[in-house]
Amino acid sequence: MTLMNKDYEIVMGLEIHAQLKTKTKLFSTSLTNFGAEPNTQANAVDLAMPGMLPVLNKQAVNFAIKFGLAIDAEIAEKSVFSRKNYFYPDLPKGYQTSQFDLPTVGVGKMDLMLEDGSTKTIRIERAHLEEDAGKSVHDLGSNAVTHVDLNRAGVPLLEIVSFPDFRTVEEVAAYVKKLRAIVQYIDICDGDMSQGSMRCDVNVSVRKKGEEKLGTRREIKNVNSIKNIIKAITYEANWQVDQIESGKKVNQETVLWDPDAGVTRSMRSKEDAHDYRYFPCPDILPLHISQEQIDEIRKDMPELPEQKKNRLMNDYGLSAYDADVLTSDKETADFYEEVLATGIDAKLCANWLIVELFAVLNKQELELSASPVSAKQLGELVSLIVDKTISGKIAKTVFEDMIETSKDPKVIVEEKGLVQITDTSAIEPIIDEVIASDLGQANAEKFRNGADRILGWFVGQVMQKTQGKANPAMVNEILREKLK
Repeated sequence: MTLMNKDYEIVMGLEIHAQLKTKTKLFSTSLTNFGAEPNTQANAVDLAMPGMLPVLNKQAVNFAIKFGLAIDAEIAEKSVFSRKNYFYPDLPKGYQTSQFDLPTVGVGKMDLMLEDGSTKTIRIERAHLEEDAGKSVHDLGSNAVTHVDLNRAGVPLLEIVSFPDFRTVEEVAAYVKKLRAIVQYIDICDGDMSQGSMRCDVNVSVRKKGEEKLGTRREIKNVNSIKNIIKAITYEANWQVDQIESGKKVNQETVLWDPDAGVTRSMRSKEDAHDYRYFPCPDILPLHISQEQIDEIRKDMPELPEQKKNRLMNDYGLSAYDADVLTSDKETADFYEEVLATGIDAKLCANWLIVELFAVLNKQELELSASPVSAKQLGELVSLIVDKTISGKIAKTVFEDMIETSKDPKVIVEEKGLVQITDTSAIEPIIDEVIASDLGQANAEKFRNGADRILGWFVGQVMQKTQGKANPAMVNEILREKLK
C-alpha cells in the first residue's frame, strides 16, 4: 500500500522521454554517439549561429510513426513544430523546438497485465517530437565554474504523454516496463534508463476517495529507474496527504527526487503551457505525412510484445505468466528464443531461464547481457535433460558448475562422469540389493500391504547408490514390478 492514509487516492500521469536511435540529431547532421568527448558533436546549427537553418531528420519522423502504430494511435496528417520558450542555459537558441498543439502521434492506448492477474488500459494522449537540451556540468571547487556540454543539444526525443489514468505504483511500473519493451522491440530506442535514453516525469496529485475534482499536481522530474519511480511516488503522495491533513496548501511545482535522502525537493514552480509562450517555428515547414508513408512503415513493423506473448502461449503452451515474463523486454525474449532453438522443450526452457538463471542473476546483481551462461549453453543443458543424458537433479549440479566456470554442459558431464544410467541391466542389480536388505524386505512388505508412499524410500536408496545417475522414471518402473 503506497498511501498511509487510506481515505485518499493517488492520481498520476506520466511523461516519458525516449531518445530515438538516429545517427544524427533532430535538426542537424551532428552525430548522437553516447559518451563522446564534450562538445565534439555540435555544429553550427546546434550552436544557433546566425543564418543556420534546421533540417528535419526523416528517420526520427518514421520512428514516431512506428511508435504510433505500435500503440494503435492516430497519426496526424499534418503536425507543426513550435518554439517553447524558457531559460535554457544549455540550449544556445534560448528555446526548445518541440511540437505543441499539433503533434505527430495522437491518442492511443496500452493494455497492461498486473501482477495480480488483472488488466488495466492506459490511454496515451500524445507522442510528440522534440530536441533534447545540452548538459550543465557544475564544478563546485574553489573556482565554482559551470561548464556546458552541447553534445546532447538537439538529440531527437519522443515525448510520450499519458492521460492521468494511473492509481497505483503497480500500474505505473507495469506501464514503464511495457513501454520500454515496445520501443526496444520496434528498435527506436534502447530503453536504457540508467544512461538517460529513457527518462520519466511523473505528475502526482492526491484527492479524497470519491471526489471527482483533481488535486494540485506536482511533477517529479527525470526519474531514472522503475525502483526510484516507485519510491518517489510513495514519498511524494504521502507528503501531499500530510500537507492537506495539516491544513497546508500543495502548490503546483516541479520537484526532483533525491534517492540518497529518499525525499523530493522543490526545483521550480510548475509552468502551464501558456507560460512557455509557444508559437509555430518559422524555420520549419508544417510536417505532412501521407497514408502511403504510414502503410510503408506498417509493412515493416516487427512482432510486438503482446503478439510475441500470444505466439508463445499458442505455439508452445506456455502460461500467461511465463509468456509475460519472457516477453517483458526484447533482450529476454531474444535470449529465450535462442535457448529454445537448442533446448527443444519450450516449457522446460522457460522454467530454467525464469526460475534457475534469473535467480542467479538477481543474487549476483547481473544483467542478462552479463550472464555467465549463454543462451546456447542453457539450451544444451535442457537438451541433455530431454534426451535423458542427465536427470533433472544432476542438471542442477551441472548448472552450478556452468555458473562457476562458464563451461559447456557436455564438457562438465563428460569430465565428471555424470551421464545418466538408462541400462536396465545396470540398474536392476542395485534395486535387487536394496530390496534384499533387512530394511528393504520390511519396507517391501509394507508396500505390498498398501503403503504406496514407501516407494519413495526405495527410489531414494537407488539414487543414492548410483550417485543420482539412474533414470528416475526407469527406477520407479522396475521397482514397482519387482515389489509386486
